[in-house]
Amino acid sequence: MPLASLTRRQLLQGAAATTALPWLTASAAVGGGKPISLVVSYPAGGGADLMARLIAPRVSEALGQPVVVENRPGASGTLAAQHVARSTPDGTTLLLDASSFAVNPSLFPKLPYETATAFAPLAVLALYPNVLVCTPAFEAKTVADVIRLARAKPKTIAYASSGNGSAQHLAGALFEDLAKVELVHVPYRGGGPAMNDVMGGQVPLFFANVASSLGHIQSGRLRPLAVTARLRSRALPDVPTMEQVGVKGHEVLEWNPVLAPAGTPQPVRAELAAAIRKAMNDPEVLGRVRTLGGDVFPGNEEAASKFLKEQQALWSRVVRERGITSG
Repeated sequence: MPLASLTRRQLLQGAAATTALPWLTASAAVGGGKPISLVVSYPAGGGADLMARLIAPRVSEALGQPVVVENRPGASGTLAAQHVARSTPDGTTLLLDASSFAVNPSLFPKLPYETATAFAPLAVLALYPNVLVCTPAFEAKTVADVIRLARAKPKTIAYASSGNGSAQHLAGALFEDLAKVELVHVPYRGGGPAMNDVMGGQVPLFFANVASSLGHIQSGRLRPLAVTARLRSRALPDVPTMEQVGVKGHEVLEWNPVLAPAGTPQPVRAELAAAIRKAMNDPEVLGRVRTLGGDVFPGNEEAASKFLKEQQALWSRVVRERGITSG
């Protein structure tokens, strides 16, 4: 009888341990179940913050532990990156950045961290194309018209951006490089003022975010010429890609990477990456991303790491060859 009782107790304990195993595995792998800080490199209300708050509760549910969004804006995202790079590499402090992560090493040669070695990429959340738009009164009706006019009168056609070194600035610089034209860059303090002046006719061209420009395109206040992705945007199915209008290689995407500090153990990285992928495949998240004109990044953490290296190489070349500075 004692032996039978002992065996029964052992079986019950074993069953309980097996039932709890998924939760215990997750919390043990990620900082022992402590809250995870998802550090966002830009202010509340922006695109990076939107993605953080969209996935945080779903990542929390997948891991079985709290995920708290923490905004640390400033210095083009480098303040947040520095904080995460110096954090304990146990998976409880993560960086959610923007596409500027791949550009900053070229714009700011004296960063307080080494981008290539200070982080362990976990995921790229989604890919959002830009769209080249113009004021309706502009004489160019197509990208071919823009190129023809720009070649006939170099340095006379202007394009707006949200600032030096911004995604819009880089999109314009790459367009100049690939189309063999010379435009005039007009930097603004933010995308809103730039968009307003394009709609007002002060500047003819702007590489706009699809989500922020869609309403103005639909109302007729902006004319779309081409999207900066390999495939047409679901939000603008009638607008051709740059590739389709003859500007080969002009792919400029906005995206949000999630990174852990270098030295985070592989089992922890795998646990976090799986939770992020699960969050991004949630139907509500998928729907929101597509509403904003984007697509969920299709790859795993290895694909994300490869993508980041390719983006850093691309923008390093563009920044160097075009002499772009942050000032």
